[in-house]
Amino acid sequence: MDINDLDLIKGLFSGSFLTEPVAIKEKLFRVKAFVFDWDGVFNDGTKDASGSSPFNEVDSMGLNMLRFNHHLRTGENPLTAVITGEHNTAAFTLAKREHFHSVYYRIKNKMDAFHHLCESYAIKPEEVAYFYDDILDLPVASVCGLRVMIGRPGSPMMTELVKKDALADYITAAGGGGNALREAAEMLIALNGNYDETIRQRIEYTARYQEYITARNTPNPTFYTITDSKITEQPDK
Repeated sequence: MDINDLDLIKGLFSGSFLTEPVAIKEKLFRVKAFVFDWDGVFNDGTKDASGSSPFNEVDSMGLNMLRFNHHLRTGENPLTAVITGEHNTAAFTLAKREHFHSVYYRIKNKMDAFHHLCESYAIKPEEVAYFYDDILDLPVASVCGLRVMIGRPGSPMMTELVKKDALADYITAAGGGGNALREAAEMLIALNGNYDETIRQRIEYTARYQEYITARNTPNPTFYTITDSKITEQPDK
């Protein structure tokens, strides 16, 4: 059944709520974009010989349900993007398969990418939910409307800094290699108060879900990187 008791939802999730669920719900209602770091978020940050780091289907399903949940509430599909400092072929693969709108890569100052994203799609920083894990993400986290930090036992000092400076609204209990994005997605869907409806419509492949997935699969991602100190569009990956 759907859960509308926010205290009960808070008890179901073992991550750290730095912002009370009722306030996270209010922030979520203003969100128009879901933006993700890659390394340490979709994975534990481990690289293969080519420099790539993977994703998994458990997190992918969670993000699809989060996007569908947004569609159920607003009638619109959210802007979805990745901002990463590296060249990662797995990020390109997922973005194309799941029809994200943009991937920014090899951009070390992520604020440059973030400003470009907001300007390109006419969204405000407070309309962005940002999912991140590490130091390079903190400038973006400081300006976004909703912030989810992926938890990691190996960086307790940074976690304390994030708490002290109020740079996250929720810190996941799971790590980047342990389906933390699925945890975050389920938490946000639950706060919307219609988790069961979201999942049921996907199970039954309803007309509303088909409407969503057709619209979701229309855009293909645009790829950007830094060239001569400017963010420039790149050929399809």
